[in-house]
Amino acid sequence: MRAASLRAQHWAKARRLIALLLGLWLATWFGTVFFARDLAHLAVFGWPLSFYLAAQGTSLIYLAIIGAYAWRMRVLDRRYARLLEDAA
Repeated sequence: MRAASLRAQHWAKARRLIALLLGLWLATWFGTVFFARDLAHLAVFGWPLSFYLAAQGTSLIYLAIIGAYAWRMRVLDRRYARLLEDAA
């Protein structure tokens, strides 16, 4: 019974993390698309700033999201494994 409650707590924390990171991904994607016209008049090396944000900035943010997910899930999984060992 204890393992089932630990599993439920672990899954709840994982879902919360996934929802947070998906929200960040959505905000990044939407912000880039929504503000593209406003940023198009600013130029960097002859290209509009919105191009750089869409092509490079969002890609870097996506990599950061993946890294944060991997790091946090490793911490959660180790904690879950340790609690399972203690419960047994």
